[in-house]
Amino acid sequence: MRPATPVAHAAGTTMNRVSEHPLKEQLNLFGPALLITLLGFVCAYQFVDPAPPDHIRIASGQSQGAYHLFAGRYKEYLAREGITLEILTSEGSLENLQLLQRGLVDLAFVQGGLADSVSSDKLLSLGSFYYEPIWLFYRGAETQVRLTGFRKQRLAAGTEGSGTRALALQLLADNGMNPHNTEIVAMGGSEAADALLSGEIDAAFFVASPESPLIKGLLEAEDLKLMSFTRAEAYTRLHPHLTSIILPEGLVNMERNLPEHPTRLLSTTANLVIREGLHPAIVDLLVFVGGKIHGGGGWFEKRGEFPTPAYIDFPISPEAERFYAQGPSFLQRYLPFWTASLVDRLKVMLLPLFALLLPLSKLMPGIYRWRMRARIYPWYKQIVAIDRKLMERNLDLDEALMALNSVEQQVSAVSVPLSFAGELCDLRQHIVLARERLLRGRSQMAKAESGAHNPTPDDSIQARP
Repeated sequence: MRPATPVAHAAGTTMNRVSEHPLKEQLNLFGPALLITLLGFVCAYQFVDPAPPDHIRIASGQSQGAYHLFAGRYKEYLAREGITLEILTSEGSLENLQLLQRGLVDLAFVQGGLADSVSSDKLLSLGSFYYEPIWLFYRGAETQVRLTGFRKQRLAAGTEGSGTRALALQLLADNGMNPHNTEIVAMGGSEAADALLSGEIDAAFFVASPESPLIKGLLEAEDLKLMSFTRAEAYTRLHPHLTSIILPEGLVNMERNLPEHPTRLLSTTANLVIREGLHPAIVDLLVFVGGKIHGGGGWFEKRGEFPTPAYIDFPISPEAERFYAQGPSFLQRYLPFWTASLVDRLKVMLLPLFALLLPLSKLMPGIYRWRMRARIYPWYKQIVAIDRKLMERNLDLDEALMALNSVEQQVSAVSVPLSFAGELCDLRQHIVLARERLLRGRSQMAKAESGAHNPTPDDSIQARP
């Protein structure tokens, strides 16, 4: 038999990494999947919205008005959620809109019906939050039921830049009243109230919530009367942003029966207007807080009537529209603001979880099985090579036994989980069978060689001449 190519060296070179450190094994197995998932989370994080601001500014109107009063309440609520609300006073709604357009404030209370006075491309409404009646207080013994009764008198119609002035001039114009036939004074707020109480002017317009301390004081004043707009329905047809409401008899003061009879008023609504781009979480919080402050009802509002997406002049914010349709989210109901905001912003991070982790979780068992079997099956290459050469009688049996012993020694160091122990035992049995074949082959070869050197007697006789 001719000598064979050695096979023993292959066992030591290709199978020398059978035992690795457990941590290294785990990294080799799960490292690629974790790396892919981590990269997915990093990519998804690029689409996470920025955190909401912790400081915003609101334009509130004059310090003695209802806007300022309500702004203070919003400030208290937002402070509980860790947000600072800075209040900027102004002359009124028109100036508030200008402050919004210039980016000096993030939100503002704005009187309904003023959208046409400014460019509203970047302004959005969060809805209307309460009725804002038009109060026309006047002096004199004669009861007035029409604006024309104040012609040629001295009339305060709000300060320049205020929503009160814009609305008062509109109503006066409907009645043919102008600076040529009526003395229209640019005066409002506490200044107009003081002038009216002192007799410097004959009448004054105010547009404010009845919760305003200024309005409450004027309603209680003995020398003043409140005009009832008997033609309120006609005004509401001419100006859709106006609503007709009733101030019931005795509502102001039951003891004094103020007012003495039901009084019909015209009313607009107070809207909360924001700059486009205000953080969605802040929008949701403002509408939510608005429900807490204004949702309980009032002199003219029913419980739960406000805030509402009705009676608005500016386009509704998409977040506010969703809030009105669906209400506060589950997170807003049960979690603090910042926690709910964080969870809501990070929901995009679920994308890698479903897009990568779930498919990988199905692939990993197969990869795991392949990795475990990769510790077992490659040894069969050595055993099959020895068997093949044995069948071809092209094998150095001693060298093959040495190679097989080397394989067996290294296989004994292979560690696999119990679920793969049966396959490892099969490998060891095959090594034993291969050794038995080699030993049997060597025994047969030894007998053959022994017979060749010691011929039988018959052979010797046949060999003679």
